[in-house]
Parts: sequence; structure tokens; C-alpha cells
Amino acid sequence: MSAVSELASLRRGGKRPTPSPAQRGDGRAAALFLAPWFAGLALVTVGPMVASLYLSFTDYDLLRPPTWVGVENYLAMLDDPRLRTSLRVTFTYVVVGVPAQLLVALGLALLLDRGMRGLALYRSVFYLPSLLGGSVAIAILWRQIFGTAGLVNQVLGFFGIAGEGWISHPDHALNTLIILHVWTFGAPMIIFLAGLRQIPEMYYEAAAIDGASTWRRFRSITIPLLTPIIFFNLVLQVIGAMQSFTQAFVVSGGTGGPIDSTLFYTLYLYQRGFTALDMGYASAMAWFLVVLIAALTALNFALSRYWVFYDD
Repeated sequence: MSAVSELASLRRGGKRPTPSPAQRGDGRAAALFLAPWFAGLALVTVGPMVASLYLSFTDYDLLRPPTWVGVENYLAMLDDPRLRTSLRVTFTYVVVGVPAQLLVALGLALLLDRGMRGLALYRSVFYLPSLLGGSVAIAILWRQIFGTAGLVNQVLGFFGIAGEGWISHPDHALNTLIILHVWTFGAPMIIFLAGLRQIPEMYYEAAAIDGASTWRRFRSITIPLLTPIIFFNLVLQVIGAMQSFTQAFVVSGGTGGPIDSTLFYTLYLYQRGFTALDMGYASAMAWFLVVLIAALTALNFALSRYWVFYDD
């Protein structure tokens, strides 16, 4: 029975017809195809999350059965100086790296939006660092570039400038990781470019007729209409930066050094769980990170009402 005839039957007071065997078969086929996804969700995501929540209230070293200790792990976090250091390093990385990355991404999106030749090639080349930026290979390459005898110091030496051990100096090590984060601007750039393509051209034409300068059109048209895209990229990049791990692990050799200057929160979590075998404490740290990211996301949504403009 077609949808029109079914609706007419219902309007005349008739009962909804019983689904045909073919229709019931479609439902069973859909459930069958979705079953692996639900199994993966339960076994890979929900199951480990529930287990880690339980372990966060226990003393567990991976070798002996967990022992219930209540909120002791969470209270111990309050007196952990390295945890406070890891939070400071992570927040510095997020506060500096995320805005810088978004500014670079927006600038390149504006450049590509001019319709230059070979746009598809440039888009692919600029997006490539986002695919590779979190990989071990790129982190190793970063160590070679900023090492004592790396590419950066070789270029400086060519101009007669004495270089430094950028990743071995506590004042510069975190900056090299921030530069690596900024370099992975491809994903937000593509999203910005898509947002720019959605701004009606008639707004710019009307502003040009009124004598508005290029800067005035950018400030009064582009930025306000792009604020939902900026907000979207901001939320995603903050969440991603808070969970950064590979770069700091590889560049610092897993130590978070020098003198904990690159001790990301996730790296310290790894050290407590898999180096010190204090899995109960590491699970508590993981759940604190979940709450912290949720709070930052909620704060972004709360503040968005004051600066995000939705053109209805």
C-alpha cells in the first residue's frame, strides 16, 4: 500500500495496515547490518568506559585484583603537583595553539576563496598536514627539524645565527608542539572555505555600492556570517587539543620533559597508568578529563550567545 492510500485510510478512521513480509524483512535486514556497529559500541566504547569508571574508585595495578577505595583517587588528585603542572601545560597549549591555528586556517581559506587556479590541488596539499599531524612519523620528523642539529638550526646557521636545542630547552619545547598544532590547520581551513562559499555575494555587492572598503566588508559581513563556523571549529579544536598525546609522547620521549615543560595531561595519565601501573588513579584522571572537556564545551556554548550570529 502506498503512503497516500495509507494516509487516506487513516483519515477515514481505518486501522494502520499490517506491514507486509517484505517490509518486515527490510527492518530485519537493517538490524542485521547495524548489529556489528552496536556490538562495537558496546565492546569498544561503552564497556571500557563503564569499567574505567569502576576502576577509578579502586586501587588497581594491573597485576592484582582491584581493591575498592572509594573517592581516594579523586582526593589524591588535589594534592598532586605534577597533575597541576600537566593542566597548566595543556591549557597553555590550548589557549595559544587553538586560536593561532584558527587564524591561519581562516587566512588561507580567504586566500583560496578567491578562486585561484589549481584550487583542488592547493586544498589537498593544505589538508595533508591534518591527516599526518597526529602520527608518530610526523612527531619524529618534528624532532629532527627542531633538534640541536636539525633543519631550523641549519637554516639559522646559514645566516650566522647560533641555534638552540629547541625541544630540549624548557622555554621553547612547548612552543615547538604549538607550532606543530598550528601546522595541522587543514581540517578547519576546509570548513572555513565551505562556510565562505555559503555567504551570499549580494551582501558584498551592496556594501561595495555603498562605498565600503575591503576591510569593512570583511569586518561587517564576512566575520558575522562566519561566526557559526568559527564556533564549530573552536569547539572541535578545543576538544581535540585537550586530548593531544602523540606529539608530546614522541617529541619528549615519553617523559614530558625537559622539566615537565611538555607534560600534557594525557601524557601524565599514560605515565600513571602504564608506567607506574596505578590504573585506578589513571582512570580517575580520565574521568576528570571527560568532565573538564564537557565543562569547557558547555562554557563555549554559553558564551556563544554573545558573539555567534545566525542568519535566519
